[in-house]
Amino acid sequence: QVRLVESGGGLVQPGGSLRLSCAASGTIFSLNSMGWYRQAPGKQRELVATITSGGSTEYTDSVKGRFTISRDNAKRTVYLQMTSLKPEDTAVYYCHAEIVTWRVSEYWGQGTQVTVSS
Repeated sequence: QVRLVESGGGLVQPGGSLRLSCAASGTIFSLNSMGWYRQAPGKQRELVATITSGGSTEYTDSVKGRFTISRDNAKRTVYLQMTSLKPEDTAVYYCHAEIVTWRVSEYWGQGTQVTVSS
């Protein structure tokens, strides 16, 4: 069974930093694109950043220059380094991946809370 397990969320002051990790486990042939989404209270889930298997990245405008997505294919892990955090970054952050097993499917992590507050 394929799983995505996130870690690294928490409470941080404005201007602070956090690093999220998401590890894929199970019988996996390959990992295609991986990414991070977030959902704030009362809002729709939105894309934060994605990274392809080749390392190409995309970011939503509000996090450009502050967040960095990366991946370690050997560890089947995607990371989100978040700096200069703002209160509006407060949300549940979800890991997403397109994973090849015997077919190509999309998987989601359980979510990790990030709270930016003084």
